[in-house]
Amino acid sequence: MLLAVALALLVAQGLSAVLLYRAEQHRREAGLINTLAFQLVADPRFEYSPGGQREGRRRWLLERALTSPILRGETHETKREEALRAVLVEQGIEVSELVVLSRPVSHDRYIMRGLRGDREQGRMERGRWDPHGKMLLAGLKRPGDSEWLVARVPAPEGNNGRFSGVILQTLVLYVVLVGGLAFLLRRITRPLAELTSRVGRFAGRRESTGPLEPSGPEDTRRLITAHNAMEARIAALIDEKDVMLGAIGHDLKTPLTALRVRIESVEDEGERAKMADTIEDISRSLDDILSLARVGRPSDPLERTDLSALVSSVVEEYEDMGENVVLGDTERCALELRNTWLRRALRNLIDNALRYGGEARITLAREVTPEGQRAVIRVEDNGPGIPDGDIAAMLQPFVRGEASRNRETGGAGLGLTLARAIAEQHGGTLMLGNRYSADGAVSGLLAELSLPLGG
Repeated sequence: MLLAVALALLVAQGLSAVLLYRAEQHRREAGLINTLAFQLVADPRFEYSPGGQREGRRRWLLERALTSPILRGETHETKREEALRAVLVEQGIEVSELVVLSRPVSHDRYIMRGLRGDREQGRMERGRWDPHGKMLLAGLKRPGDSEWLVARVPAPEGNNGRFSGVILQTLVLYVVLVGGLAFLLRRITRPLAELTSRVGRFAGRRESTGPLEPSGPEDTRRLITAHNAMEARIAALIDEKDVMLGAIGHDLKTPLTALRVRIESVEDEGERAKMADTIEDISRSLDDILSLARVGRPSDPLERTDLSALVSSVVEEYEDMGENVVLGDTERCALELRNTWLRRALRNLIDNALRYGGEARITLAREVTPEGQRAVIRVEDNGPGIPDGDIAAMLQPFVRGEASRNRETGGAGLGLTLARAIAEQHGGTLMLGNRYSADGAVSGLLAELSLPLGG
């Protein structure tokens, strides 16, 4: 807005300067023409007393010449001739021939001879004529006259005073108008900037740090007040949700623990094993649901962590369990993260690769993107992949690659959703894509967990 106002003011002042310049030019031109006309209209037959001041003044204003005053190489100024002719005709002066031209004062012998003279009038006129300046000359020959009447007037230099005034006026307007507008906009935008920052923090951490103090104009104050009320309501709902989830987790895990004890009385080992697996499946699904609900409001702080060391330790856990997990190339990447949550996301991606592909290959690379440097963890498998149209849906809750909810095959369908939520919690992304062999066939799935490195 400031730029638009400044540009509009500049254009307006520019137009004003152009109009002022044209008006000044017109005024100066009219003054020159009227001065020449006044000299030519004076009665040339009027007799002056010899040596008198009026005679000296007369000689400076008007010259009689037998030939045209135009010199070789000089050209007529037709527009000025037409203007002077109109003035003379209006005064009742008959015109036979008329010449108007510009000439350097130093090239005019009549003026230079007068300036070099010792007469009192000549000395008076030296302050009027600049030998280095220019002059406007008009020659008039009336019908029946054998002589030319030649009038001269010095051409004034360009008047920069008016344009200096326009420049000063523009500076004052900029200081007053743009400065005042900047103060007003600052008063409006400062609370809006604070509100924007507050909304961003609340959207990222979902934590309320107390109401924002209303400030600025009345409309902005009402907006901040409405936001405070909305934020308080959302925070209350989130707190209620956490309390409810905690109660659900406690109320469900208690009978599950009791069921684990009771199934020990079942004599059939096969049935007892199935019951135990079912209880374990329900317990893990409940953990996933509670984790997904809490991921938006983590309680553990961010810690400076070597991501390559974290990835290596997770891979070692699977190697110790005899799983087919291979660690490929890694680069050292240090960043602020929540170790427990990121380990959970990485385990979910590896579990998904082992479940459908039987093996997992993990790499860590530092990459430069238009958004800045990022650490990219890639998990690859040799499984059947995912149909291209179903990749986006696989990141939604309770969506699996096959219909069974058996933990050994499909699970509850929350692993990838939780991994994506953890990545977004750290300002990153999770992307899935199929891998293809040289003949174009799907050769497995690739999961990329990308985290910003900052700085």
